Amino acid sequence: MAIAIRAEGLGKQYQLGSSGGYQTLREAIASAAGRIRPGGPDRSSDRSRERLWALRDVSFDIEQGEVVGIIGANGAGKSTLLKVLSRITEPTTGSARIIGRVGSLLEVGTGFHPELTGRENIQLNGAILGMRRSEIARRFDEIVDFAEVERFLDTAVKHYSDGMYLRLAFAVAAHLVPEVLLVDEVLAVGDARFQRKCLGKMADIADREGRTVIVVGHNMGIIQRLCQRSLLMEGGRLAAFDATAAIVLRYLTADGPPVGPDQVIDVSAAPRRGTGEARFLSVRYSSGKAAAAFQPYPDGPLALTMEIEARERRSVPSFGVVFADRNGTKLVKADILATGVELELEPGRNTVTLSIAEVHLNPGVYDVTLWIGDTVGIGYDLVEPAFQIDVVAQEVPGFGVTSGTEYGSVTCRVSVERR
Repeated sequence: MAIAIRAEGLGKQYQLGSSGGYQTLREAIASAAGRIRPGGPDRSSDRSRERLWALRDVSFDIEQGEVVGIIGANGAGKSTLLKVLSRITEPTTGSARIIGRVGSLLEVGTGFHPELTGRENIQLNGAILGMRRSEIARRFDEIVDFAEVERFLDTAVKHYSDGMYLRLAFAVAAHLVPEVLLVDEVLAVGDARFQRKCLGKMADIADREGRTVIVVGHNMGIIQRLCQRSLLMEGGRLAAFDATAAIVLRYLTADGPPVGPDQVIDVSAAPRRGTGEARFLSVRYSSGKAAAAFQPYPDGPLALTMEIEARERRSVPSFGVVFADRNGTKLVKADILATGVELELEPGRNTVTLSIAEVHLNPGVYDVTLWIGDTVGIGYDLVEPAFQIDVVAQEVPGFGVTSGTEYGSVTCRVSVERR
């Protein structure tokens, strides 16, 4: 496969306290005066001369037609890398070679002239990409339809809302036939319907048109849906470049692996909400196997033993756990409320075991929320999340090897009958 982007030893250094732009005459005179003042330069400005490496020694190859994610914590260098690839800023060291025209959407309104109308900005962006007038004309109606700004097409874009700006900017970047499309987290500005529309367009760009897409984002659900491979940035350096599932897992578990089975997890000081009439002190879990080392597995049992402190004797109608993926999507709820049997608590400490017959979660790391309360929405204690659990693939007698997470997070037993 042909290489679309090749980065070799990319580095970008900034001087703290510097705007990085041009100085006015007044600023230049003040700067010169500071350097020749009696007693030498002002040492209080030393901090302004500190230098920061936003990128350091970043190298990778991206193939034509790939959709690649860039993830990492705030300040990891993601947006700086995108700006270097977009040729908005020059690297301090190294080089980036990109084959073909580049369309970029780095922040709302990037590349637009505020005094020009929507129509004029579409034509301007096409010209910047090197497209002929006839090429732009062929794409024009498609861009306007996608952006849904036909009524405001002859209005100066400085009067557009953020949402209108975003719709037009994305439509221009996606439809003016760049070989490489670079997208930062600006999609967060749009509403849910427009986000779905953009995601579908980006998938089409790569799958049907064979163009290369680079996406920066904190939404791991979107990254996993779109990207086959992803880069993980840490402190301005490329920490890993691998299959997206592996990169996301590494990013989300950077604070350490999930607590293993049969280990007591202290949640007494965990952030929580509720009235405090009953509260969780600790929890431990096991797969229900004789060997404590066994991790829970899809369609296997899970037992959670919890220490609960109650202020007084009471019957509790709702008590259970909720499993969520690392994007915060709640997947599985296990609550005694469905059984109609109430939990009887005595004053002081109570040891309670909640048994789940089948977990129904595919292999992966999940957040576990603890809940105890009544049926009218007044919670005694909600710890969200309390801990993480690692569900592993394992062969289940009569069921075969459990499936992976490629097509979802939840599994279920099925039967088939042919008549």
